[in-house]
Amino acid sequence: MLESYFPILLFICIGVAVGVLPVIGTKVLTIVLGHDRPDSEKLSPYECGFEAFEDARMKFDVRYYLVAILFILFDLEIAFFFPWAVVLQDIGWFAFWSMMVFLGILVLGFIYEWKKGALDWE
Repeated sequence: MLESYFPILLFICIGVAVGVLPVIGTKVLTIVLGHDRPDSEKLSPYECGFEAFEDARMKFDVRYYLVAILFILFDLEIAFFFPWAVVLQDIGWFAFWSMMVFLGILVLGFIYEWKKGALDWE
């Protein structure tokens, strides 16, 4: 009876080994190579604009979030080009000119944000 459960036990052991051995191997390899402490570049502020590991209630620059939201906005609008390009042959000239109007509005919005200085990081 118990021998019929051996493949399940073997599967669990292999699954745990596949999940745990790379983590242990990576940790051992970083210690052996001497890279277990990150350098100053990795601890410097990257995208958020303020030092990490400080008080969570500190003041921060709102411009970072404005630039991030504008990036997401323009990035998502550009994502509409991919399905449009795939079916362009089937949908005809009306869809082409509709997308050109959309692109014109997108470019005007981008120029407006650029002129207002919303994309500048001082």
